[in-house]
Amino acid sequence: MKGENVDINAISEIRSRTTVYFGVNAITKIAEITGTLKNMGISRVLVVTGKSSFSSSGAWAYVEKAFRDNGFTYELFNGITPNPEVDQVDEAVKIGKKINAQVVFGIGGGSPIDAAKSAAILLANPVKSARELYEAKFTAEKALPIVTINLTHGTGTEINRFAVVSIPEKQFKPVIAFDCIYPLFSIDDPALMTGLSADQTRYVSIDAINHVIEAATTTVASYYSVLLARETIRLVVKYLPIALDKPNNLTARYFLTYAAMLAGIAFDNSLLHSTHALEHPLSAMKPEVIHGQGLALLLPAVVREIYHTKGAVLADILSPIVPGLTGNESESDDASSGIRRWLTDIGVPSGLKAIGFSDTDVPVLTNLALTTPSLGFLLSLTPVKADESTIERMYRRSI
Repeated sequence: MKGENVDINAISEIRSRTTVYFGVNAITKIAEITGTLKNMGISRVLVVTGKSSFSSSGAWAYVEKAFRDNGFTYELFNGITPNPEVDQVDEAVKIGKKINAQVVFGIGGGSPIDAAKSAAILLANPVKSARELYEAKFTAEKALPIVTINLTHGTGTEINRFAVVSIPEKQFKPVIAFDCIYPLFSIDDPALMTGLSADQTRYVSIDAINHVIEAATTTVASYYSVLLARETIRLVVKYLPIALDKPNNLTARYFLTYAAMLAGIAFDNSLLHSTHALEHPLSAMKPEVIHGQGLALLLPAVVREIYHTKGAVLADILSPIVPGLTGNESESDDASSGIRRWLTDIGVPSGLKAIGFSDTDVPVLTNLALTTPSLGFLLSLTPVKADESTIERMYRRSI
């Protein structure tokens, strides 16, 4: 398309509730961001990140220099793991309290950024804990300002009001959504993402695909979310194979990052439903499960379940993956099998058995989907009645 004939080195400002600096070398805007924070009287920073990508990506060299140049004091917590847990958030908060942090930086993919958002709430509500936050024991109305440097092209958390953290002893992986955790500034720099492994590249992009399929088909979906879904899926289908084949291709990384950002806006507006509600129990039970892989393995069954009510929308947005659909409810199997073929073609194994689940796990998974805080709300947005039998059927078809 002519619209893709863009200068990927031109850094754009994309404004929603968050100002995102987007484009190759957007990390250089960290100097401007820290200057703005300094003018706001902010100089004490908690940095929340994972073990190493904040440094290996090249982001930290820019961030640390900007801190030095502006005379900032900072504490670094790099103990966030994939599928982060409440104790990690509490530990980050404890470190932030030592310096009376005034802002929280999240550097990484969805896990560090979600943990940073959670820490920002708790630093503004210092008598509360992460368990209380994720068990909905209080409503968060305030948080410290948040700055995010996004290192993956999938979650969209750098531009929206959502965060996810697990409570391991209950095998709960709830979602929170509060206006106070929209980041103040975010950086989306595709050049920081070329070091993603093939699996990371694959599964974060599939996360974005799931975001828009769900956002376009919730009970509160709008034409806006359908429009964003159409473009997100087109871009991922076109550029994901290129990024898998040539990880350093910045044009592919640019458009995958752009697609993921669109997807984050889509579900910020129209929310999510059953694919995410069913995946969270998977990675809560087995934290080693990659979120995007769990979503991929569930997606064909979810599309099959909802196609008879949302066929026209699904036929439209899925056309790059399954061409020729018309929206007739008799096509539910065709849509489902077409998605499965596409997933196989890009290297996704088939079935939940591939990640260690079996039929005997279905009752436990179903119960977790029904009892985990916040997931009931997502299920209520499914365009079919997502009761126990429906949930169980989708899990069994995914095994």
